[in-house]
Amino acid sequence: MPGGIRSAATPSDATRVGVRLSLIESIRGCGLMGLQIDKEELRQRLIMPKYLRIAMRNSIRFQDPDRGLEKDPLSVAEDIETPQPPESPLVVFINSRSGGRHGPELKHRLQQLIADEQVFELKDVKPHEFVQYGLACLEKLASTGDQCADETRKRMRVMVAGGDGTVGWVLGCLGELNSQGREPVPPVGIIPLGTGNDLSRSFGWGGSFPFAWKSAVKRSLDKATSGRVGRLDSWDLSMSMPFGETIEPPYSLKRTEDCCLDQSLEINGEMPDKTSCFRGVFYNYFSIGMDAQVAYGFHHLRNEKPYLANGPIANKLIYSAFTCTQGWFFTPCISQPSLRGLNNILRIHIKKMDSSEWEQIHVPSSVRAIIALNLQSYASGRNPWGNLKQGYLEKRGFVEAHPDDGVLEIFGLKQGWHASFVMVELISAKHIAQAEAIRFEFRGGEWKRAYMQMDGEPWKQPLNKDFSTFIEIKRVPFRSVMIHGD
Repeated sequence: MPGGIRSAATPSDATRVGVRLSLIESIRGCGLMGLQIDKEELRQRLIMPKYLRIAMRNSIRFQDPDRGLEKDPLSVAEDIETPQPPESPLVVFINSRSGGRHGPELKHRLQQLIADEQVFELKDVKPHEFVQYGLACLEKLASTGDQCADETRKRMRVMVAGGDGTVGWVLGCLGELNSQGREPVPPVGIIPLGTGNDLSRSFGWGGSFPFAWKSAVKRSLDKATSGRVGRLDSWDLSMSMPFGETIEPPYSLKRTEDCCLDQSLEINGEMPDKTSCFRGVFYNYFSIGMDAQVAYGFHHLRNEKPYLANGPIANKLIYSAFTCTQGWFFTPCISQPSLRGLNNILRIHIKKMDSSEWEQIHVPSSVRAIIALNLQSYASGRNPWGNLKQGYLEKRGFVEAHPDDGVLEIFGLKQGWHASFVMVELISAKHIAQAEAIRFEFRGGEWKRAYMQMDGEPWKQPLNKDFSTFIEIKRVPFRSVMIHGD
């Protein structure tokens, strides 16, 4: 079978599991499966003593972890007995703009199930503020001999109610704890409110917002208290481009002073006198080409006319419309340079697993999109890399793909028809390589721009005909910590 796929006629195990979990979650949400969860017993497991909640709130509000050391008389009076740490202290970040019309209602439901001070609206409290001030407050209290604060900090778990971009934002901020030597890092669970929800699918939280969401939220919080913990590779992306070019980078890509390109790989050709540098982290994928162009069009439409994209079904219909209008399906019939293969503008070098040497790899001339994928879930639960036979893996020098295997799967999509058949897993994607480090080099010419995206956040990248733009990807030393919801 092509590409070493185990079965060309049936969906892969990963896709079946993702669909099955979404269906099961909806049924559970309707109260048709499992035992009822007692609300008060759940609250006892989740809610922190009031003096800790107030201390965290004040530290974040005044952006000073020392403000939490000032005892609040009312909260001290309420905690008359010696305060005890909860079994699974939990904080929830919610992007109430996600989830369509359910976002504000979901926030209210979460505040009913746990304390107000443990539910953070992302437009009011940013994840880095929670890390820098909220968790730091607990750590300062623990350093004064407060055993309850110490145990609460060690047992802390985090839920994120939002899409993949929101989850990645929280993971990135929590990851700073590793570099600061502030372990343990709280594990993260997910209430899926986005369109694709590939991170949520990969860790068993389902791919959609359940129909009977009020019951489902209670079950999600219950699973967050006891779910097993897994690991997720994080990938650092550095970009160097000629100075003077203007871009609107995604939120996850920040401007930096210096570029962190690997000096062991020599750069051919002249470099500009000045460069602009950006850096960010992704968890699922980085892509170049026509899939990113479709995502770019969708995001701009959603920003300009948000009433059109008011839920997952509407979002997917709009995505499909953009796919048809961007030349994705009719590329072979069109002669515009902007619709030809990426090999016109792109050179790729990689480091294979357990290798310190860079090597250049061939870019197939038929490929219009290239994706570097970390999870076995892409574009709402599809597995374009495929469920590969052991013999094929050995022949190509590949390993079985996992979220914490230390490598990215690099594959290509040719045009819309090829991508469509790949997504329903009738054929395989164009397997290019597996790599623990990647360098993409772009040079313009007839191409004036290229489209790129990280974890669903797209941008339009200008290309220069005289100087190259470089994007280098390498694994972050510390893995993110995830709660499994299955």
